[in-house]
Amino acid sequence: MTQNSTNPSTDLRGLGNLTIDAIIGVTNIVESLHLTIAGGSGTAAAPDQQRTKGIPGLVYRNIRAVTGLVGNGIDIVLDQLSLVIGDIESSPRREALLATLNGVLGDHLVASSNPLAIPMQFRRDGQPMDEQALTETIQQSNGKLVLLVHGLCLNDLQWNREGHDHGAALARDLGYVPLYVHYNTGLHISENGRKLSVLLKTISDLSPQPLELVIIAHSMGGLVARSACHYGQKSGQLWLNQLQKIIFLGTPHHGAPLEKGGNWIDVVMGISSYSAPFSRLGKIRSSGFTDLRYGNVVDDDWQGRDRFQLSGDPRIPVPLPEGVQCYAIAATTANGSSKLGDDLIGDSLVPISSVLGRHNNAELNLLFPENQQLIGRNMNHLDLLNNPQVYETIQKWVET
Repeated sequence: MTQNSTNPSTDLRGLGNLTIDAIIGVTNIVESLHLTIAGGSGTAAAPDQQRTKGIPGLVYRNIRAVTGLVGNGIDIVLDQLSLVIGDIESSPRREALLATLNGVLGDHLVASSNPLAIPMQFRRDGQPMDEQALTETIQQSNGKLVLLVHGLCLNDLQWNREGHDHGAALARDLGYVPLYVHYNTGLHISENGRKLSVLLKTISDLSPQPLELVIIAHSMGGLVARSACHYGQKSGQLWLNQLQKIIFLGTPHHGAPLEKGGNWIDVVMGISSYSAPFSRLGKIRSSGFTDLRYGNVVDDDWQGRDRFQLSGDPRIPVPLPEGVQCYAIAATTANGSSKLGDDLIGDSLVPISSVLGRHNNAELNLLFPENQQLIGRNMNHLDLLNNPQVYETIQKWVET
């Protein structure tokens, strides 16, 4: 299995090759739009207006942190990056930085053969698992495996939030052995779906017994899981016969308003010859980001198209995988049900209808059974990783 370098000097060379300070510009623009929508004012937020808070604020701050490291010159990069990496080669802070960087422009990292590009692989405690370690883990599981697939700009270590990890909890309570996927979230979702299908084939091939496989996927990870099932079915992969359940946490099955807002910025800014140069700022964001506009899961959803061009929903319907029990947990920051809170704001990144797969087009409607859905209130997108109600529901669904 390919392993990502954890050498600080490699990090520095990779960062030194990037010229992405323009991302700060589009980050400010998109955040302003998000703030305007969330505030319900109907007018654009002033440049000096207070920034967004909560999980949207965290996303924007992470992007600015990455671009700030790059835009201030290599000497400052050396100083600042040394604070992130410290005296050791790997740390949660370094992993979070690389995950954010890959989410923002992971496709560019791959295209330019940048050593900071994250390869898809299984990891344990933040370290890549070779074939021997993976084989031993599978043997110890007695066939009971839970695969955890993280979301955009995140990494496998971030399943542990405030002392809770759904995978570790299921190991403790139900005897499942967790496997954590680490991947470049800036690539097209369908590219990652194909890669995940290959990893799942590896698990199936190495297992000496039939597997009882469960996938728990957060945010974009759910789209990657659906894509893997699609391509696994097309190629006749046997691992699909061993996949019992998929539990989707905050997955934008029908897209996220934040990326749709970014698309509108591209169009509006491109109308005038004076503002057109600024529209190019938005076109730095990765393929993974733009796939979230509608929830693309297959190549045909984006191939042969300008991913920044305003258009209707071009997706080919991809239903939930046959023979697999599928569950969805949505969240909303609101106390009670309302059209604004549920359909627009949702968990601050994804509206409830998108997470539950609801769509006016019957062919796109994912039809999760009513008893396999949960709406959690007073929680945001990241709370899905450690909220007690969410875990209790996951545990119940896994053991039934």
